[in-house]
Amino acid sequence: MRRRTQKHLVHFAIFFGILFLIIFLGRSQSNSKPFAWTTVRYRTTSASLPEPRGVCPGLTGSFKPALIVSRVAADGDPKWLDALADLYHLCVYIVDAPADASSTYLQVPANRGHEAMAYLTFLIDNYDNIPESGAVFVHGSRWAWHNDHKDYDNAALLTALNMSTALAPFGYHNLRCDWSVSTCSTKEAQPQGSMETYFQAVTEPWNARAVSDTALPRALAILFGGDEYSMAKSDERLLMSRTDAVRSQCCAQFVVSRDRVLQHTREEYVALRQWLLDGRDDIVAAEHLQKSKAAPSDDRVSGRILSYVWHILFMPRSVSDVQSGTADGVNLERLNYMACPSADECYCRLYGRCNLEGCTTPGRCHGQYEVPPDFKLPKDWAATHSYQNTFQP
Repeated sequence: MRRRTQKHLVHFAIFFGILFLIIFLGRSQSNSKPFAWTTVRYRTTSASLPEPRGVCPGLTGSFKPALIVSRVAADGDPKWLDALADLYHLCVYIVDAPADASSTYLQVPANRGHEAMAYLTFLIDNYDNIPESGAVFVHGSRWAWHNDHKDYDNAALLTALNMSTALAPFGYHNLRCDWSVSTCSTKEAQPQGSMETYFQAVTEPWNARAVSDTALPRALAILFGGDEYSMAKSDERLLMSRTDAVRSQCCAQFVVSRDRVLQHTREEYVALRQWLLDGRDDIVAAEHLQKSKAAPSDDRVSGRILSYVWHILFMPRSVSDVQSGTADGVNLERLNYMACPSADECYCRLYGRCNLEGCTTPGRCHGQYEVPPDFKLPKDWAATHSYQNTFQP
């Protein structure tokens, strides 16, 4: 055989080998299998747990929904919350305040995972007193680009929010209706375990979205598999495939019923918070093995991972799960369907904005919300919009 012929054969073999690999990696896989994402099984090696400094005063027996607010000093004046006290029982956490046993502010063990630390601290320290009317979890800034309102006003959204209709379908609902900056649209988001997402995370390590999406499959397996994941990393009921996608709304503001909170034990929320705490940069070398299983130390990554976890935790595991044969797990197709209702349906159910015009796609109703340039509001936004004291949507 001529040398040139041999060379061509080798090139053909390499070409078809690469082609087969691409087809294999990109092959379609069913996401109807049940995932074992039902119980948080992460185990910490920490010798002690944080003291309970997040007990919300007066919550016991309250008939109002709890409003859990995760604030930082940069959020500005919190007085806008005062006008909401007639509608909600306020539980405000200052996550970047120094630890102070005499402080009247609700405190968290560490400023980790953005809003997730305050949310989990509330769930842990007030587990037995979740109001029958449910709870709303929000960020501490009144004006923010992600608030689904024409003027980006969270006060207006919370005033208009209809708790009963919001909780009626599933006992959990994200406060956003517009699908922009979410993973609800398959056209705008890649499966978290895909090769494209992985390569983007490698080539753009500053891209928190790509890095957190790449870290999500392993994080879910560790959180819901615990030590079992370490012993059986090939468990398909814990690990997402390269074509599986967790669809969800952004940006970690939601409403949840008491029943949905109580479908997990207090110890599970403790474990989830310890996953965050065990990933701190100050973990000593002797605990390196534990840290390798814990949350990424970068809050932009760990916080975003947990923004995918809330609806996995709180969406119901109902009779329909039993009928479909997934009572022992999470049906990803069903989960994605519940997590991403159409925008027009969502606006009507949550905020009473019904029969809207311009709802030409499932994820958007023109005139209701627009992402501001560079995801930022002008610096004088609060001052120029402070006249809106009635909080009308």
